[in-house]
Amino acid sequence: MCGSLVLGEAVGGGCVLDRCTRCGHVERDLGRCPADHRDLAYGGEPTLDRIRLDLTHRELVRDGMPERVLEIGYGAGSLLRRFLDAGAEVAGVDPDQLLVDVDPVVRARGDLRVGGIEDAADLPGDQDLVYGVHVLEHVANPHRALATAHDLLRPGGRVGFLTPAGDSTALDRYGAAWWMLEDPTHVRFFTADSLTRAAEAAGFVDVRVRRLLLDSLSVDAASVARAVRPGPRPRGVLASDAVVAGAVASLPLVLAQRLVRPRTRPTLHLHARRP
Repeated sequence: MCGSLVLGEAVGGGCVLDRCTRCGHVERDLGRCPADHRDLAYGGEPTLDRIRLDLTHRELVRDGMPERVLEIGYGAGSLLRRFLDAGAEVAGVDPDQLLVDVDPVVRARGDLRVGGIEDAADLPGDQDLVYGVHVLEHVANPHRALATAHDLLRPGGRVGFLTPAGDSTALDRYGAAWWMLEDPTHVRFFTADSLTRAAEAAGFVDVRVRRLLLDSLSVDAASVARAVRPGPRPRGVLASDAVVAGAVASLPLVLAQRLVRPRTRPTLHLHARRP
């Protein structure tokens, strides 16, 4: 991300990641770091995901409700539906890797495109808000993705990206068992430094990176389960009711830890603005 020296870093379980010696950015080659990955990109739990989307929507409208929004990686369109119901004009682009049905109201009233953000053309511009929820860790060219997001905004428009934190304590603690490595399409993990550098290189100003308290609340329980019982799980560890119950039961401890030690929070949230 910053052009500095990158070194291989063994994290256990036969997994080697590449980390930048300056900004800490992490890149993953699936062949060198399979990490008992699941078969599909999606490995969440529907009830937990609904809670997560509610919390994410609250984060995205913290600075006010936009009139025009575009989501990169809209999936089933659940977040776009929230903006649509609030009166916003919605658009989105998605490579359709999750293979899920899109909300019919969003499909009928939104301007939806299929494809990757790095290669998408003729997307509707002049947006008040462009955002992506756990998208940047999937893209092959994050510089182009951020530059495209910048160009789709109106002057003064804002961008919001949530992405796993490659500089959280979880990677050191869990190694190859870290739940964020279960997704085979996770090819990179930003640090607060590398994400700030990338946003500024794309032309954004007022760049802020926050560590979210309430995102990805099941990461620790899922990571512990993968560490205790390593091995392939084609559907992912959260397909187990016992692991989901463990995630719910451990919430007080997880939240207390995140309050005391912000670096244990597994998600970065980029806020930035087009000049």
